[in-house]
Order: sequence, then C-alpha cells, then structure tokens
Amino acid sequence: MPIAYVGIGSNIDRERHVRSGLLALWERFGPMVVSSVYDAPAIGFAGGDFFNLVVAFRSREGLDVIASALRSIEQAHGRLREASKFSSRTLDLDLLMYGATVRDGPEPRLPRADITRYAFVLAPLAEIAPELEHPVLRVTMADLWRDFGSARDQVRPIEFDLEPILRPDVPT
Repeated sequence: MPIAYVGIGSNIDRERHVRSGLLALWERFGPMVVSSVYDAPAIGFAGGDFFNLVVAFRSREGLDVIASALRSIEQAHGRLREASKFSSRTLDLDLLMYGATVRDGPEPRLPRADITRYAFVLAPLAEIAPELEHPVLRVTMADLWRDFGSARDQVRPIEFDLEPILRPDVPT
C-alpha cells in the first residue's frame, strides 16, 4: 500500500487552519505521521509568515482520488483556487509524493518539484522520512536537506501541540 506525503501550509489564521486541516486529513485518511510545524516567510509575494508541515499516510486510494480529496478539504477551509499561486492562503494541501510514482502529467505531477525548491517543504519531509528516496534523483531526503544550503535558515521548527488533533477521540 503506497504512502502519500502531503505538504500543509497556511498564513491566514494559520494555527486554526493547520489544526482544522490536520483533523480533516485524519478523518478522511486515518492515522498519519506528522512532522513538526515550521515557521517560514512567504516566498514570491509580500504576505504573513506561513506555518508548514508534512504528513504521511498509507492509502489504497489512487493518487487522483487523494488529490481530489485534498482540493475538497482546501475548499472547505476557504481556499480560492483562482487566486495567484503566490498569495496568502487559508490552507494549502500539496501531494508531494505517492509511493515511488513519477508522473509528468496530468496534475498532480509527482514527485512535486517543490521538494527540491523550498526549505519549507523539504525540512519537514526530511524530518519524517529521512531515508525516503526521491524517485527521480535517487538520493534520500536527508541527503537533499543536508545539501540544501543557506536557504535552510529560512525555516525553523516551532512549538505546536498536535496531541488534541492526532487523538480526536480523547476529550480536551
């Protein structure tokens, strides 16, 4: 059963949307591995800082079904698809990898190019899956992160209590 890796980001009421987005993912896909939450500046536009993280879960569902579910969760959180790629957002859910699938088109293209472009994607991915091999480059996420360079300084892990989200059956 393939493992789906999903990047999560928010810079509008970011704590609320990250918590709600994680709960929606948990309810839809079940148990997940969840990275630390990272604080990172907006890139490509003037906007508030983002919270970013990566989750991983096993799924029998195909990648198109997963991608559609991610879009539905984004929409339920007020995400506007017609907005510019480089703009503030309530919730951004990006399928980064689906097993070792390589797909040049149609969307989603996998592995997502953002893995090697942005520290806010690679840092949490390397945290939860350091030995995961990039299916095109044939190097591990830990090696990619080690060699990422000075852009590593753009992200920092923060304190973020995930327990109430990851154990929704336990009253808080």
